[in-house]
Amino acid sequence: MELRNIAIIAHVDHGKTTLVDELLKQSGAFREGQAVSERAMDSNDIERERGITILAKCTSVEWNSTRINIVDTPGHADFGGEVERILSMVDGVCLLVDAAEGPMPQTKFVLAKALALNLRPIVVLNKVDKPDAEPDRALNEVFDLFSNLGASDEQLDFPYVYASGRSGWADNELDGPRKDLSALFDLIVRHVPSPKQIARAGEPFQMLATTLSADPFIGRILTGRVEAGTLKVGTALKALSRTGERIEQFRVTKILAFRGLGQQPIDEAQAGDIVTLAGMTKATVADTLCDLSVETAIPAQPIDPPTITVTFGLNDSPLAGRDGSKVQSRVIRDRLMKEAEQNVAIKIADTPGGEAFEVSGRGELQMGVLIENMRREGFELSISRPRVIMREENGERMEPVEEVIVDVDDEYTGAVIDKLTGERKGDLVEMKPAGTGKTRIVAHVPSRGLIGYHGQFLTDTRGTGVLNRIFHGWTPHKGAIQGRRQGVLISMENGVSVAYALWNLEERGRLFIGPQEQIYEGMIIGEHSRDNDLEVNPLKGKKLTNVRASGTDEAVRLTPHVKMSLEEAIAYIDDDELVEVTPKIIRLRKRHLDPHERKRQSRKE
Repeated sequence: MELRNIAIIAHVDHGKTTLVDELLKQSGAFREGQAVSERAMDSNDIERERGITILAKCTSVEWNSTRINIVDTPGHADFGGEVERILSMVDGVCLLVDAAEGPMPQTKFVLAKALALNLRPIVVLNKVDKPDAEPDRALNEVFDLFSNLGASDEQLDFPYVYASGRSGWADNELDGPRKDLSALFDLIVRHVPSPKQIARAGEPFQMLATTLSADPFIGRILTGRVEAGTLKVGTALKALSRTGERIEQFRVTKILAFRGLGQQPIDEAQAGDIVTLAGMTKATVADTLCDLSVETAIPAQPIDPPTITVTFGLNDSPLAGRDGSKVQSRVIRDRLMKEAEQNVAIKIADTPGGEAFEVSGRGELQMGVLIENMRREGFELSISRPRVIMREENGERMEPVEEVIVDVDDEYTGAVIDKLTGERKGDLVEMKPAGTGKTRIVAHVPSRGLIGYHGQFLTDTRGTGVLNRIFHGWTPHKGAIQGRRQGVLISMENGVSVAYALWNLEERGRLFIGPQEQIYEGMIIGEHSRDNDLEVNPLKGKKLTNVRASGTDEAVRLTPHVKMSLEEAIAYIDDDELVEVTPKIIRLRKRHLDPHERKRQSRKE
């Protein structure tokens, strides 16, 4: 049977996972009447809730006696580590571009990675049935992007199809019959080369591991593409690190191949196929699994460095240990080390004292997803404000800068430009109309200035703006950037909040808690209307008198309090504050709960 390996790459929300759903349906991967959930490839709970892809996943379909292995990749730059590894195990890519939005920052990021590996992309102009779609403009912009990224003449001569993933059709012409996806299937078979590895079937077995996971029944499993040779169950293999050092020798207990949405055990793995192996105990991502006679490792893709650091510490609040079962630093450390092993874009370092851990990654979203996974597993943590990683170059302090692309209604452009270039020390690169009544703004902004900006951006644009960002490069340090302007309201008592006390505090600022909530000294219960912190008593009830009231003053009506999501809370806090995360609740608190200790620290600083 002929083989093709292909990855689907695109910007966030341009329709990768939905298109893969349709490819599976039309290739007969599902039996008739089988109940299949929408976006079948997004199997993880958080992926379903947020409607995003976090982990790259592989599937396989058959089309006219050709087996096509398809890898669905994430769209967010925070999960770029997944995309970088995946591209090294395919021979072609489908670049999806939304016909209305055109190429976006992430399109540029994933395309640059694909072109650097000499892959020749197929362009799919998706969502052409949207009312605001402009496929011809999008196609011209894609061509410009290819040439700006230094594509070769061969890569510039890319084939393209018009498609609607949701409606399940693809056509070579814009006004074609719009029946099914056969035009895309045929193009993949015609344009993507069959794996070069098939020609090396006679050599000793070699495979580069690209993704790692664990199965409760068969243990540690590694997925990758067979680079050379064939493999049978029970064969002895060894694992080599990137530098060629021997890590371990093991016997293959199981070989799994992708068939439709599931994986099936097979007896023999062929060169060029994407398979999963079990049996190893130490080998990890970017290692070479090979025959005992092989001495050199397969070169692995270098991974872009992390840009932000967050401190994960023990939860030491007075309410610690009530919701979660995993609270010890040893358990937290083991979980973080396991994460770093599976996710090459994350780095973990111990802090002096061993009570907290520095976790470095690509962005706030990636950190938010890791913390959310841990709290669902029963962990309790205290999380610091994200800090940007700096570096020295020729004795000068350099900081990371991100390219920000914003699409907003014309009336909000002034507010957005003022925030990005004024307060956050960004440079305006380009400003142009993007459809009727909309403007596209491109700016280069220090990563520090973007921490916590997204919530403010949504407020400034009344929730209508779209902001995309991607790592651009390094620049000399631009000086101090103003943080949060408002102070906070801090509880001075331990106990349960009282509605009457909160009602009296409403004139002091916005509240983050409601009545009958557990609170403690040093916990942040709201935002002060001024720029200083204020200690308040949320437990103070109404003094009773022996004068009978008419009942009118008994019903206290409270303004609804502000409920923050995990990412909003992490972005909101200052350097002297922490987010307390438990399986049931997210609280904000001061790093030092005792007011005297806080005063001592501020005098020191």
